[in-house]
Amino acid sequence: MIMGTVRRMSGVMMAGMAMLACGRKADAPAGTASAAKHANAITIAMIAKSSTNPVFLAARTGAEAAAKELSAKDSIRVEVQWLTPPEEDGQVQAQRIQQAVNDGADAILISCSDAGKVTGAINDAVGRGVPVMTFDSDAPASKRFAFYGVDDLKTGQLVMAELAKLLNGKGKIAILAGNQNAPNLQRRVQGVKEEAAKTPGIQILGTFNHIETPQDAAAEVVRVGNAYPDIQGWAMIGGWALFTPSLVNDLDPKRVKIASVDALGSELVYVDKGVAPVLLAQSVYQWGYVGVSTIVDKLINKKDVPTIIPMELVRVTKDNLGEWARQLKAWGFTDVPDAYLKM
Repeated sequence: MIMGTVRRMSGVMMAGMAMLACGRKADAPAGTASAAKHANAITIAMIAKSSTNPVFLAARTGAEAAAKELSAKDSIRVEVQWLTPPEEDGQVQAQRIQQAVNDGADAILISCSDAGKVTGAINDAVGRGVPVMTFDSDAPASKRFAFYGVDDLKTGQLVMAELAKLLNGKGKIAILAGNQNAPNLQRRVQGVKEEAAKTPGIQILGTFNHIETPQDAAAEVVRVGNAYPDIQGWAMIGGWALFTPSLVNDLDPKRVKIASVDALGSELVYVDKGVAPVLLAQSVYQWGYVGVSTIVDKLINKKDVPTIIPMELVRVTKDNLGEWARQLKAWGFTDVPDAYLKM
């Protein structure tokens, strides 16, 4: 079921790349980006939010896989230059955009930590003939030519809807929210709150931001749990805390339930143990794979591509845990427990 769904998603996305873009295109000044420049080789600078976040390492794997496949298929050289900062910092991302342009990158693929801090740098890059595509976290007011990712408002709503079901419509909850400046996460928080308002029995105790590393996120869950011992549920709009396997031992599934975005190998134990019975998986590998493929279609194949390329979430529970584990394995993930691969 999941693999079929992902294949259909990929088919839709690839078909969508051939559709006429309905939004603004990023046109470079005359002479700055010629067809000859991209005839045999292309370098794509990839700037994710953080090089310590596993979801972005997965996106890098997908980008490099696409580059390898497209290089062999189209007899061109596609290279991915990893310029992701070690920690979340919109200002550093802006500097990396400038670095990519100065180093001669042909295109930039970026997940924006702070849209306000990178929009100027994106526009400057486009003005200098370097097209920019965003993924995961957009800069919609910029001159980027396309965005690939989930509908963040809908994602927050789905997380809260799943959590409300787990709590039978009643309970005190907290929102684990990551970087407070990230526009995609702001929208997800908004979605959680809007959906919670539909269930009078749900009380939100607070929204808790943190540095987007597994350690910082897990520490925040423990800290908040100690400060509010009556918490019954967590709406996690990102799976950062669940990348820490030891946290599963600190949470009692009879007392606390979690609904979360993301479902990578190290997070699957939370489904198995009943702590997070529902994970809403982003196909994070595809961020890089589809991103690189879209850029090659635009620059090399001269195709029109959609301004918005949607990603659909995959609902992971005990019922399809094994199938999703095998999908992760097929994408090249090495941290998927063998026990789940055999389910």
